[in-house]
Amino acid sequence: MSTPSPYQPAQPADAPMVTPRRPRFRTTILWVAVVVVLVGSALLSLTAITRETGLAGLVTGSVLAAVPVFPVVAAFLWLDRYEAEPPPLLALAFAWGAGVSTFGALVINTASMVAIHNAGGDMTHAAVFVAPVVEEAFKGAAVLLILLMRRREFDGVVDGIVYAGMAGIGFAYVENVLYLGRTLADAESGGGGTAFVFILRCVVSPFAHPLFTAAIGVGIGMAVRTRTPALRVLAPLAGYLVAVLLHGVWNWSASSGLAGFASAYVVLQVPVFLAFIALALVARRREGKLVAQHLDIYGRTGWLTQAEVAMLASLPARREARSWALRTGGSEARRAMRDFQELGSELAFLRERMARGTAAPDAPNTEYAMLATLSTLRSRFLPRMPHHP
Repeated sequence: MSTPSPYQPAQPADAPMVTPRRPRFRTTILWVAVVVVLVGSALLSLTAITRETGLAGLVTGSVLAAVPVFPVVAAFLWLDRYEAEPPPLLALAFAWGAGVSTFGALVINTASMVAIHNAGGDMTHAAVFVAPVVEEAFKGAAVLLILLMRRREFDGVVDGIVYAGMAGIGFAYVENVLYLGRTLADAESGGGGTAFVFILRCVVSPFAHPLFTAAIGVGIGMAVRTRTPALRVLAPLAGYLVAVLLHGVWNWSASSGLAGFASAYVVLQVPVFLAFIALALVARRREGKLVAQHLDIYGRTGWLTQAEVAMLASLPARREARSWALRTGGSEARRAMRDFQELGSELAFLRERMARGTAAPDAPNTEYAMLATLSTLRSRFLPRMPHHP
């Protein structure tokens, strides 16, 4: 006897399934150019770091620096549960931060340090006033690149935070490899120096770089949701300035000795981190409300059931629906339910862009194809009724 389903078929649709778009020639060329830049920057950064750390320092530093990467990545992906971003774009953001951003920062920061030294200035000025400006510009460029390449995958603040966070994680990883490798190559620092750097950078402050750049992601996310030209410019600029300010204060505290760092960490960094978590949770909760708001019309017109609308707007209900599909139809039904949920979110965000007037001209056709695909996916997770002759 099959388990009763709360997801009964709604109005059927006769339209083609949503299929991945074939990349245009210009898009293909752009992707090839981006890959070439990423690979070239990564190789140049790797060469520069190896000169300072040696091969042993590079390998050991890479292993140690990887420890905080997985939990920090998981934390940012946890925010993006209504509409998970495509893995290739997440990988692009991470690779840009690890390759292009680190190489650009190595070149410009080193040149600025040489210039300040030759001028007889304070070397800490480079870390406080130059590095934040340079590094946040390079990391923020990853978010802008994704926006330009795949505008339809960018729906607002949560997406901006996730892509910016991935760029920051990539940058922090390579920077940690450099700092850890330096201590390993320095005979005077010994294991104690490596342990201190590991605790300071990988345990105490693994969210530092992702948090700084997330401010840029918030600004860009706000810009894509508005039709006001001034705000489209000012919001990303404000996000960049906030990222630079946070980064500069962090570097200043790190150059002020252990006591100064601890004080700034407690007084400034912890409250900022908590505020960021609150902002991210509010943005994610807003996504749930948008899903409910924009899918309601499909529930009232028969394309979706009211149970489906309620399920798609609630993360706990989504999780329970996937478990239900697994119990009643196995792994294939669970995959269909997961795809149904992902596409439902995409449909809600498309509907929002249509309401704001920022959707592409072919949005109505895309909307109809999405609705047809939802009907097909529904048939794959609903339990099959026994046939009676």
